[in-house]
Amino acid sequence: MTNITLQVEGMSCQHCVNSIEGALKVIGAIGKVDLTNNTVDVSFDENQVAFEAVKEAIEEQGYDVV
Repeated sequence: MTNITLQVEGMSCQHCVNSIEGALKVIGAIGKVDLTNNTVDVSFDENQVAFEAVKEAIEEQGYDVV
């Protein structure tokens, strides 16, 4: 399992949390959003999910991975 922490801009509420965590779950990753620090901790199996797919899943929800 790979664990990464991403800086994500544009998150502000529980809807943001649900949107990002739900999108990551769909691609087979586990996400934990921290609104206070504007971060998302992501765990995923690199043999099944590419890092680029993780980034795209978040960005497709309307947030910026920096």
